[in-house]
Amino acid sequence: TKKIQQKYQSFKISVSHTTRKPRSNEVDGVDYYFISHEKFKKFISEGKFYEYAKIFDNYYGTSKANVDQMIKKNDIIFDIDWQGTKQLSKFKNLNLIKIYLIPPSKNELEKRLIKRNQDSPQEIKRRLKAYDSDIQHWKDYDHIVINEDLENCYKQIENIILINKNKLFKSSQKFL
Repeated sequence: TKKIQQKYQSFKISVSHTTRKPRSNEVDGVDYYFISHEKFKKFISEGKFYEYAKIFDNYYGTSKANVDQMIKKNDIIFDIDWQGTKQLSKFKNLNLIKIYLIPPSKNELEKRLIKRNQDSPQEIKRRLKAYDSDIQHWKDYDHIVINEDLENCYKQIENIILINKNKLFKSSQKFL
């Protein structure tokens, strides 16, 4: 997502709200908006999210106000899980291109989680346990990309985006 945003100025990454504690390298308002469980639940009751989900013991959600402001001038990249994608798909005005990014294997996922050294052993175990059910949601997406090699993965995603943006542009021209 960061490589797409760096190359194409019109692309902005949607910053989600979360109740998760920040990791040592994360910045509030850049990586996530870190808020309390109470504030998150208040936002839910006020209908402030396009989508939200409880993942493990924390909530994650996409703010309607942030997206509605950004979408006026930008293409938005949502870095969310299958639960959020399912909810966002209901909003046709967002013109989603749904790309399911997956590691080449469960073993490789485990290696990457351990290597990045940001999760506790319990968290890694929970993520690996969820992998088998999470992977079943591939059919809800327009495209599946296996993240074997970062540069190759990036090029595949870039091609998918460019092809779909051209289709959207051509279909919008019919109405001018």
